[in-house]
Amino acid sequence: MLNETRLQKTVRNQRQALKDLLYESMTEVADACARRMDDHEALETILADEMAKAAYCKYLWVLDKHGRQLTETVTRKGIKEGTIGRDRIARPYLQRALKGEDYYLSEAYISRNRKRPSLTAVKLIHDEDDQVVGYLGADFDLRELPHTAEQYEAEKNWLQVKGDPAIRGSLFTQQRVESAMDAKIDDVLSLLEEMILALGVFHAKLHFSSSRATLWRVDDPYSYQILNIDELTDPDIILAYHHQDYFDKAIVEPEKISRIFQQFKTLRFADETIYLRAGSLNVVNGMVGLNFSCDGSHYMDYNEFLDKDMTFWFGS
Repeated sequence: MLNETRLQKTVRNQRQALKDLLYESMTEVADACARRMDDHEALETILADEMAKAAYCKYLWVLDKHGRQLTETVTRKGIKEGTIGRDRIARPYLQRALKGEDYYLSEAYISRNRKRPSLTAVKLIHDEDDQVVGYLGADFDLRELPHTAEQYEAEKNWLQVKGDPAIRGSLFTQQRVESAMDAKIDDVLSLLEEMILALGVFHAKLHFSSSRATLWRVDDPYSYQILNIDELTDPDIILAYHHQDYFDKAIVEPEKISRIFQQFKTLRFADETIYLRAGSLNVVNGMVGLNFSCDGSHYMDYNEFLDKDMTFWFGS
């Protein structure tokens, strides 16, 4: 697929694996239903028998060739009354079946009743003369389906995101105002480097304009701490944390942390109109995040970031 991202590829592979997994049972049930299309109770018995064996199906139902429901909807808890005659002809998951596709798994959608991400598998039902006489449908809750694809890992390609157009529109009427962090930036950067190398911080975001930092530590990764400028300029803060060797899962070479922070400093002071408002570093995935005064954001691998000179950011 042209320009397919890693996330899109993971989703596509997972969908194909699920489609293959469900094909045999859907085909067997559709063949059984083909012989009893004139008896909704017999169809419901077939669906109930299948539901008793299905590990992760939520609903089963049979439609006639016009898209109207021939059976009640069969659930794991029994029959859902009052669904015979329901018109599903306009449902998005039925459109490909109406065009003759024999079997497929729909795109994910938010279910009408439970408001949960769901999928629907549809299999055509053919009579002895190979004419389409109806449709077998099976609904699945995404959280209950088996995960058969490899776990998605985020790409580390450079990503640029445009921010608020209103901010960009008034960009050249503004000018950087020196913050408290600007005035003591060398001390702040040195202290933060020490916290990463010796105190277990693995993700740090510096908010230069508002003079604060947001930190995540390896011994408490599900919470974050916010340090103000007084704390960020007080070396005694080191005493509040116990020593931890540089995280063994970190991929950023220790000697490059200072270079990355110096690059932050350069971007902060290089221009009085377009300047760095916030910069982040995650030493585990190696990603650098940048937010500029124009409200544009960039995300890139730390080595790629270090390779960029000021010409890249501001032109010649």
